[in-house]
Amino acid sequence: MGPATPLRRRTQARPAARADDGDDDDVRCEACGSGDSAAELLLCDGCDRGLHIFCLRPILPRVPSGDWFCPSCSSSSSPSKKSPIAKKPKQFPLVQTKIVDFFKIQRNPAMSAAAAESSETKKRKRKQGGIRVVCKKKRKLLPFNPSDDPARRLRQMASLATALTATGAVFSNELTYAAGMAPRSANRAALESGGMQVLPREDAETLNQCKKMMERGEWPPLLVVYDPVEGFTVEADRFIKDLTIITEYVGDVDYLKKREHDDGDSMMTLLSASTPSRSLVICPDKRSNIARFINGINNHTPDGRKKQNLKCVRFDVDGECRVLLVANRDISKGERLYYDYNGSEHEYPTHHFV
Repeated sequence: MGPATPLRRRTQARPAARADDGDDDDVRCEACGSGDSAAELLLCDGCDRGLHIFCLRPILPRVPSGDWFCPSCSSSSSPSKKSPIAKKPKQFPLVQTKIVDFFKIQRNPAMSAAAAESSETKKRKRKQGGIRVVCKKKRKLLPFNPSDDPARRLRQMASLATALTATGAVFSNELTYAAGMAPRSANRAALESGGMQVLPREDAETLNQCKKMMERGEWPPLLVVYDPVEGFTVEADRFIKDLTIITEYVGDVDYLKKREHDDGDSMMTLLSASTPSRSLVICPDKRSNIARFINGINNHTPDGRKKQNLKCVRFDVDGECRVLLVANRDISKGERLYYDYNGSEHEYPTHHFV
């Protein structure tokens, strides 16, 4: 969420060329052959080849501020040549014990059966209700509906484990407060500029229900897939109703002032404080869940905006800030999930998104 680099430049691996040398004028993109859009034309720190950020596959949303190596150089044997471009990874083993260990699932069949029976009992009780009071009620959030087939749920979990492993992250379904970053005491919804909406009690219970289901291995019906243009992305693995809680956005919590020039393209605003030095962001590069892989819409085209099927909402939950991704319409099986990265701040560069 840091600002895009304003000018094309060589990264710190080599000294920058002087303006009077004129060598930058001859730089062209290896993919499209054009030297246009100079501010978005990267120069490889290994071989000096040029590539537009939007010609890369998958594309990059912004020019990185540190070292950058083209796909050819980053695939060399040198471990120092790291590229931010993800490649199609090797599939995580579709083995139940490995997946259970990866996600630290506490499985108790008796408890799961009891929970299912309790849920069904509640449904029957609601259906047997007598007099109905007709009134306009606030729409409530819904828990996700897990796939019925346990093997299907394993495939869904394996797809997320594959993406997390490929990006060097570990699974976490909670906000984390690591040493050297913002402490939990800094996460105070009361500091939000203009105030923050409180998550209603029933919706908070629904959120907790979703968390407990995941602890039992009852997974959201989502698949992480790899797209050559978009990179990792998420699609629905069964029909999802409007207002369903998809996931909470999680990761390490840190102060925005410490991350303003961070190259991470997945940071999320957690707290926009009246005092800027108290503002917080979520950094999912080390610890995260499926939220990190849900892509954003292109805000600059009508077709891009039509793709949005999720909304990103920040809530006050028991005095702390939390970020939820919620379906804002019915979502068909196989449909990819998208939300607006620029819901309020309009700082994220999405003009090259598909």
